[in-house]
Amino acid sequence: MKDKKLVLKDGTLFEGISYAADKDFIGELVFNTSMVGYQEIATDPSYKDQIVVMTYPLIGNYGVNADDGESKKCHLVAMICHEYNDCPSNFRYTQTLSEMFLDSDCGLFGGIDTRQLTRIIRDKGSQIGLITDVDKPLDECLKIINDYKEPHDQVSQVSTKRKFVSRGIYAKYHVVCIDFGTKMNIIRKLNEKKCNVTVLPYNTTADDVLALNPDGLFLSNGPGNPEDNEAAIKLVRELKGKLPIFGICLGHQIISLAYGAKTYKLDTHKMKYGHRGGNHPVKNLDTGHIEITSQNHSYAVLDDSLLNTGLRKTHINLLDNTIEGVCDDKNYVFSVQYHPESAAGPEDSEYLFDKFINNMKQFGGKKNA
Repeated sequence: MKDKKLVLKDGTLFEGISYAADKDFIGELVFNTSMVGYQEIATDPSYKDQIVVMTYPLIGNYGVNADDGESKKCHLVAMICHEYNDCPSNFRYTQTLSEMFLDSDCGLFGGIDTRQLTRIIRDKGSQIGLITDVDKPLDECLKIINDYKEPHDQVSQVSTKRKFVSRGIYAKYHVVCIDFGTKMNIIRKLNEKKCNVTVLPYNTTADDVLALNPDGLFLSNGPGNPEDNEAAIKLVRELKGKLPIFGICLGHQIISLAYGAKTYKLDTHKMKYGHRGGNHPVKNLDTGHIEITSQNHSYAVLDDSLLNTGLRKTHINLLDNTIEGVCDDKNYVFSVQYHPESAAGPEDSEYLFDKFINNMKQFGGKKNA
């Protein structure tokens, strides 16, 4: 443990304790309202280059284990908490959270008023923060922050470099997953639905996909600006109508862009700190049902831009009325902005995986008719 401080762009300081790697950390400050799931959050590739503030006051008390990670390492820059417990009580735990962060060379910063910090982010929007030594001069800290450049092309850094296959028991369908930073629980859910899943890199071509003769295409979650992913946008345009397509989070945004809609960063519209947590209410416009959802995104699809694209709005966020789902019924394409795989989070939206299975079944019957 070592005394550190968090410096915000406006000069606000928070002094606390570092429990992991002893070095400077800089990134976009965001907050997550989940009460549990810190291991899943830390290992979610969508958090790349971000410092995550946990609003729940205590983390670390159940440790981490070998089964619940969403990838093989931490992808966030650092995690900030009010109180950290380094003595877990859980029969499943294999490491403490600080040990996992040390292995990934990430920051774990605690002992500060996370309520005050969350209010700053909520009121002023997401901003750059620096975790550094307590004796580093403020002017030097602010220069580092002001010189920080927003990262781009993050998907290429988290995507798989080679093809791999995850097989389901008694599999009936073959799904190709384009990996923009896939959470492993998505693949687990597809396996549970009797799908073999072939995972391919982010820059895979349409010919590469069709050569595998899949029953469906899945577009994963991932970090960064969706407009950076030109190859994936082209892929959707070329495969639309040739097989069922399902997208989650970044995959949802890429599908929307491929159809001609536009995306924007939430710090410029509506909720200026993005959506992150396990308790966001979403309305299914087809059924009228309200789903409590898990979310993690800074970008959204611009509502007005859907006009004349061939996509219709299927879900909205009840906190700010942003788009949470779109669909092209004719071509068996649909997507959601939130995370129905529920890792961590509620299971209200698992029916979407069944919808994908049903689309593949119907499309296969139509193709063979």
